[in-house]
Amino acid sequence: MYESDTSSPRDTAVVIGGGMTGMLAARALALFADVVVIERDELPAGPEPRKGLPQARHAHLLWAGGVAALEALIPCIGDRLVEEGAWRAGIMTDLVSKAPSGPWFHRFATPTVNLVCSRDLLDATVRWAVLRDERITLRRRAEVVGLAGTASRITGVRIHTGGSDETIPARIVVDASGRSSRATVWLEGLGIPPVPERTVDAGVVYASRMFKAPGSAADRFPIVNVQADPSRAPGQGGIILPVEGGRWLVTLSGTRGGEPTSEPESFAGFAKGLRDPIIGDLIERAEPLTDPVMSRSTANTRRYFEKAARWPEGFVAVGDAVAAYNPVYGHGLTAAAQGAVALGNTILEYGLHREGLSRRLQKAVARPVGNAWNLAVGQDALYPGATEKGPTAADRFGAALVDRAVDAGARSPQAQRHLLEVMSMQKPPTRLFSPGMLFRMAVGKKRPHLDGPPLTAAERSMTAPAS
Repeated sequence: MYESDTSSPRDTAVVIGGGMTGMLAARALALFADVVVIERDELPAGPEPRKGLPQARHAHLLWAGGVAALEALIPCIGDRLVEEGAWRAGIMTDLVSKAPSGPWFHRFATPTVNLVCSRDLLDATVRWAVLRDERITLRRRAEVVGLAGTASRITGVRIHTGGSDETIPARIVVDASGRSSRATVWLEGLGIPPVPERTVDAGVVYASRMFKAPGSAADRFPIVNVQADPSRAPGQGGIILPVEGGRWLVTLSGTRGGEPTSEPESFAGFAKGLRDPIIGDLIERAEPLTDPVMSRSTANTRRYFEKAARWPEGFVAVGDAVAAYNPVYGHGLTAAAQGAVALGNTILEYGLHREGLSRRLQKAVARPVGNAWNLAVGQDALYPGATEKGPTAADRFGAALVDRAVDAGARSPQAQRHLLEVMSMQKPPTRLFSPGMLFRMAVGKKRPHLDGPPLTAAERSMTAPAS
């Protein structure tokens, strides 16, 4: 990743939150300081669910841009995940996907590779790798109740653990506490004016259920994704994500007026009612392993900390503490990993003691956040009730551009490659404005639309019940 100067005395850094974002931030900071991670929950020893991460029960993808960032922070972590049961999915060769605007994607070969596994396995493997570093200490069952310092400089955190309170001094405090972040409250309490915020809430509800993959599909089966169409409310979609242990993690989603339920007997029926019944048809041949689990905390919320009129030295917010996304797009993990890389690279360039570092850090982590935000909000803002004033002209223009790019990407291998560079967060959304992409959207040669999901005969036969 990068090297640091180890000849001078070590500073202390505090990371609030021991989830994925917190662990990756700790990994980046450990090259410059001894790191204390404060986590209010008792974290599991292995790949198991935990109380503070209910969204882990739903389908997650680590896009190619996130894989690259993860490998930069923790070399060979991808190989370790594969050893534990994850797999590398070629996008689109290992993905059967119906776009929001309607077409099925041709499964052209592209260099885009995502890591696929359960969120529990991903978190546990990253946590294991990070906490092996002796420069990183985890404080479990401890809650940060406030920041120490002033409006000009944060000097540590105040924590409550058991029946006692204490203050942990730190050169830098990183808030990686996620959607529940109290950063705005703490900063306003120190006299720092509120920062601009925006919320885009399409009212999406998720229902997820684990299945035993049928027939020989446990060995190798593509991801199957029917995406919701924001131009036709309610938007309903679903995904089959083959994960470790020969299982299918199936997540169904619906916006206001079209939400899935937690009733097991309704799960397959909802899937059959999507714009294509393929997911329902496939899971009818699979054995349910769990009842459906629900989630309603899906709003896109962004805090524009990088635009703050005043910002204290010694503090930076990262990950979902800056922007939380509708999980259907799968960009939150990638933005968090890229943000951690930006954190480390910026400290390497300017030094941990440089005046103005915290503002530089906040602007650096805002770049991947902004890319993920634009990809998510461009679709969700179109749903009725998602925003107070409805979609902006920029939202509508962005959505129309993406629809044109998706149509071209569904039928042209060159356009698909450009589109996937953006969707996988390897390139910024401005890539869609490149001359080559605009040409292919307008007049480039394209194959005809597919009539149905491009599952091969062999893949369909894999789901046949064993005789």
